[in-house]
Amino acid sequence: MIETARLKLMPATVALARAEISDRSEFAWLLGASVPDNWPPEALAGALPLFLGWLEAAPDRVGWFSWYALAEGDGAAAPVLVASGGFLGPPQDGTAEIGYSVLPQFQGWGYATEMVGGLVGWALGQPGVVRVAAETEWANPASVRVLSKAGFVPSGPAAESGGARFELLGGA
Repeated sequence: MIETARLKLMPATVALARAEISDRSEFAWLLGASVPDNWPPEALAGALPLFLGWLEAAPDRVGWFSWYALAEGDGAAAPVLVASGGFLGPPQDGTAEIGYSVLPQFQGWGYATEMVGGLVGWALGQPGVVRVAAETEWANPASVRVLSKAGFVPSGPAAESGGARFELLGGA
C-alpha cells in the first residue's frame, strides 16, 4: 500500500481484479471501501479483463499492474474508490509506463496528480527503474496538466497520432 496526503493506493491482486469484474459487493469488501455506482471509469472498463489476465499470468508482479485510489471518508464513512492507476507491466529497459483514470465526479480535486506522484515514487524506488513514462493526447489538457504537475516533461510523440509521450527521470 502507498499512502499519500489524501489517498491510500492499494495494488490490484487476482482476487481484487476478479471481484472488480464479477462481484461489486465482494470488490467493495476486499477494498474496505465504498465503490461508486459508476465504477469503473469509462476509459478503464474495457481493460479490466486484460489486467486480470496479466495478474493471473504473473501474480508475483503485484504492483506492476493496477492500483486503486481510495480517498478517506469524513471520519465515520468508509473510504471511497475515486480512481485507478498503474503500470503496463514491469519496467522495460529501466522504464515503467504509467496510466491513470479518475471517476468524473472526482475530477478536478487533484487526486490524479496525487495518485501519479505516489505511483511514480513507488516505481522509482524499485530496482532497475530509472524513468517513468506516460502517453496522453494533446486534446486532453487535464491529463497533460497532471503529468506536468507531477514533474513529467514532453519527450516526443505518442505511439498514436495526436498525442505526446512524457517522461520523468529518477532523481529529477
